Amino acid sequence: MTPRIEALRKYLLEKKHVSTRRVVDWEAILPPEKVSRCTRAADCLRAVLREEAKTPVFLPGEKIAFTRSCSNLPERYSEATMAAEREKAYFHEKGVVFNLSPDFGQTIAVGLEARRAEILARRERAVAENDAEGIDFLDAALSGMDAVEHLAESYRQAAKAQGLTEIATILEQVPRKPARNFHEALQFLRILHYTLWCEGAYHIGVGRFDQYMFPYLEKDLKNGVLTEESALELLEEFFLTFNRDSDLYVGVQQGDNGQSMMLGGVDRHGNDAVNRLTYLALKASCELKLIDPKINLRVSSKTPQELLEAATELTRQGLGFPQYANDDVVIPGLQAWGYSLEDARNYTVAACWEFIVAGEGMDIPNIAAVSFPAVVNRVMRSAEGRASATFSWFMHAIRTELFAQADQIAASLEKVDMLPCPVVSLLCQGAVEKARDLSQGGKYNNFGIHGTGLAPAVDSLAAIKHLVFEKKQRTLEELTTCIDANFHGYEALLAQIRQEIPKMGNDEDSVDAIAVEVLNDFADSWANRTNCRGGIYRAGTGSAMYYIWHANELPATPDGRLEKEPFPANYAPSLHVHVAGPIAVVKSFTKPELSRVINGGPLTIELHDSVFRHEKGIEKVAQLVKLFVDRGGHQLQINTINRDQLLDAQQHPENYRQLIVRVWGWSGYFVELDKPYQDQIIQRAEMTI
Repeated sequence: MTPRIEALRKYLLEKKHVSTRRVVDWEAILPPEKVSRCTRAADCLRAVLREEAKTPVFLPGEKIAFTRSCSNLPERYSEATMAAEREKAYFHEKGVVFNLSPDFGQTIAVGLEARRAEILARRERAVAENDAEGIDFLDAALSGMDAVEHLAESYRQAAKAQGLTEIATILEQVPRKPARNFHEALQFLRILHYTLWCEGAYHIGVGRFDQYMFPYLEKDLKNGVLTEESALELLEEFFLTFNRDSDLYVGVQQGDNGQSMMLGGVDRHGNDAVNRLTYLALKASCELKLIDPKINLRVSSKTPQELLEAATELTRQGLGFPQYANDDVVIPGLQAWGYSLEDARNYTVAACWEFIVAGEGMDIPNIAAVSFPAVVNRVMRSAEGRASATFSWFMHAIRTELFAQADQIAASLEKVDMLPCPVVSLLCQGAVEKARDLSQGGKYNNFGIHGTGLAPAVDSLAAIKHLVFEKKQRTLEELTTCIDANFHGYEALLAQIRQEIPKMGNDEDSVDAIAVEVLNDFADSWANRTNCRGGIYRAGTGSAMYYIWHANELPATPDGRLEKEPFPANYAPSLHVHVAGPIAVVKSFTKPELSRVINGGPLTIELHDSVFRHEKGIEKVAQLVKLFVDRGGHQLQINTINRDQLLDAQQHPENYRQLIVRVWGWSGYFVELDKPYQDQIIQRAEMTI
C-alpha cells in the first residue's frame, strides 16, 4: 500500500469526510407526486444529483472522485401513498428495483453520448408507434443522463478550480465519452455506481469486475501507461470509494449494503477467464482490510492451487471473504432452471450470495423464506396421538408441510409490483430496445426462496427418530411438553439430545440422509411453479437475516436448541453442536444434490485464527476449498474468528473499531452490529485443521 492510499484509508476510517454532509429538506424541493412512476423516479434523481452538484467533495490526495454530500435521499412517495399501493400488490422491501448487478461494462465502453443517441433513436420509434409508456420511460432515462452529466461537469469545473488537473482532465472524457484507459474506466464505474444509489436503488453489486474492466488494464500494461504497482494503487483507491458512503446505504445492519464483486470463473464460451486483474483485486482487498467491496470468487475442479492459495491469503485477514462459488455445480443448476448456457456461464451474485446474471434479468432472489425448524414443529404437533405412525410417515408429513408452505407463500405473491429505476434499467440489456423499465420485467423474472435452519431441522428430526420411533423413550406428546417447558425440569433429556444423538456436520450418514431428503422435498415443493411475472421459483440454502427472525418465532426445538436461540447462518451446523472438524462438515454438507437448490446460500465454516499461525495453514485451507469443490459443493464461505477477541470486543468496543466479521452474506464491523447478531457470531463453532 502506497503512502497516498494509506493516507486516504486513514482519512476514511477516521470519518473525516462525514463533515461535508448535510441533511436536505426534499419535500421543499420535489414537485408533487401526481405524475407517472417513471417521471417521479426521474424527478427524484434529478433533484438529488443537482443538490450533489452544488457541493462537489474531493478528499485529500484522491484521483477517483465522487462522494455523497446529501446524507439523506428522498422517498419516492409518502407513507400514505405507498400504503395504498401495497393494498393492491406486494412490494418487496422498499419496493424499488434492487438487489441486482447491472451491465456496467456496456456503457463504460461507449459513453453516455452514444447511449443518448440510442435512446433518442428508440424514442422516435416510440413516437411513431404512439407508445406513451415507452416515451415516458425513455424520457426518464434521458433525464437521468442529463442529471449525471450535469453533476460530472460540476465536479470537473470544481476540480479545475482547485487545481486538481488530473481529475478535471478525466472528467472531460467520462462519463460523456467512452473510457480509454483503466483510470478513466474506474472513474466511470464510480460515477455510475454512485448514481444508482442516488436513484434509490440499493444492494447494487458490480458484477464480474475482472471481466469487463480487464481490457483497460491489459491495454495500459501493454503500452507502459501503468505498471502492476501503479495499477494496484489505482485499484486500491477505487476499492476505497466503496467505503465512503456505505454507512448511508440501506440494510438490515450496518455493512449490509450489497456491494459485492465477482472474480474468476469462465467466460461465455466456457474458457478460463481468470486474469491479472483477478489476482490484483485479491491483493488490493488483502492490503486494505475493509468491508467493501465484498469479494466473491468463482472456482471449479480445474482451479489451480495458486489461485486458491491467493484467495486463502485473503481469508487469513479475517474479512469474511472471498466467498467461493463452484462453476461445476452452479452453471448446470442455472441451466436446469432455464438460463441459457451463455448466461449461466456469466453468472454473478446479487447483494449477498444469490446467483443472478448481470444486466439480463429482474430476478427477485430473496423474496421469501421457509423455516425448516418451524415445519418440523408444526408436523410434530399435528402428529400427536398417532401411536401407529412411523418415522417414514413423519417424513412424508414433513414433505406435505413443505408443499403447504410453498402454496401459502406463492398465494401471497400473486401480484408483485415494484417502482422503476430508469437509470438502472438503462444499464441492463434490452430495456432501451423494449422501451420499458426493468420493473416491468427482464429476460429472467424468477423468485428466490430461502431455506433457513436446515441443520436444526435435520438434528430435530434425528432426535425425533431416535427418541420417539426407534428407542421409544418419549412420545411426541411428551417431547412437545419438554420443548414447551424450554427443557426446564428436563435437563437430563437435554443433555442426552445434545451429547448422544448424532448431528449434521459430523459425516454421519444416518443424519445426513435426512438432510438429503429434506432438501429434495424442498426443491420439489417449488418445482414446476410459475410466478406472477412469468418466471420460476428458485429454492436455496441461504438464510439472510431470517436466522434471527425465524428463530425468535419458535419455542425450543427437539435438537436441544432453546427458545430464542438463533439458527446457524445460511447452510451450516447448528450453533451448539460439537463437530469433528471442517472436513467432516464439508462431507456432511456436500451429500445433498445442491444443484437443485442453487438460488444460493453458502456452507459457512468458522476457523480459529490459530489455523493461520502455522506454516502450512494457507495450503491446508486451500485444500479444504478444493475438497469442497471436488465433492460438489455449491457455495462456500470461510471465516477467520477468535471467540475470546469477540467477547472482549463486546466489553470494550472502543478497542475494536476495525474488527471485521462475516454476518450472513456480507461483512461488517463487529462493534456496529446489534447484540443479537454479535451473540450469534460468538456462538458459531470455531474449528481447526
